[in-house]
Amino acid sequence: MKIFLTYILVGFLWLLHWLPLPLLRALGGGLGRLLYAVGRERRKVALTNLRLCFPDKTEAEREDIARRHFVAFAQAVLDRTLGWWASKERLQRIIRIHGVEHLTDPAGRPVIMLTPHFVGLDAGGTVVSMHVVGCSVFSMQKNPVLNKLLYDGRMRFNEAVLLSRQDGMRKIVRAMKDGHPFYYLPDMDFGPKESIFVPFFGVQAATIPALSRLVRLTGARVVPVICRQSPDGYDIEVMPPWENFPGASVEADTALMNQFIESQVLRMPEQYFWLHKRFKTRPPGEQRFYK
Repeated sequence: MKIFLTYILVGFLWLLHWLPLPLLRALGGGLGRLLYAVGRERRKVALTNLRLCFPDKTEAEREDIARRHFVAFAQAVLDRTLGWWASKERLQRIIRIHGVEHLTDPAGRPVIMLTPHFVGLDAGGTVVSMHVVGCSVFSMQKNPVLNKLLYDGRMRFNEAVLLSRQDGMRKIVRAMKDGHPFYYLPDMDFGPKESIFVPFFGVQAATIPALSRLVRLTGARVVPVICRQSPDGYDIEVMPPWENFPGASVEADTALMNQFIESQVLRMPEQYFWLHKRFKTRPPGEQRFYK
């Protein structure tokens, strides 16, 4: 029964991809406002994150960011139907990429595409896959229908290398050395194992230090990829590679990464993924924020 209902949902989503983008966005906006109204638990998570990261803002200002985030998030979810089924020509009109020349290194060194969790990251992954055969981490879904939908969506435009989180760093290094740029999402709390604590907006945050370690292992260049949702689609900014990285230590590199992400969040705070419990893991003895 569950699989049957999933097929019905997928069929409904397939119908959505035929809609003009303004109408699709209007539906997403309505969905986002509904989710903000009824999604008490996730609304509380978002507001807790915003209080921690923006203590100088008023509660009304933080609530406004949270409302706009729910809208942007829901719109991005419905926009994924375009990435799954819309034509390549339509996608290239809607998702505009800038700085594509930075996706490959002239000297042939590996490339890490540092992509913070903005709502447009799936649109970024789609358009990047039209230019390079990259690698990324794929989380297996329990529902086989949804798992196939997400997997096929990642593989639409080339035979990307999709790795499980359980595969570990060794397979990522191998894929990078084989010439596959790594689409790396760095900023989620995966628990205390292998994490270190570095500040994020002044709050100690459990952060995986994989960026620094991968660069030290492979000599890769770090190329930030910032995915901005705009009224008429998405603008994907591929920035020039970082200079003087890695630095003195893994800890310093990881703190620098978080500082960079902070600078991008300030450009579009409503588009950052505030629904995730970014500060769930606490240093020993510190209070928990999400109750």
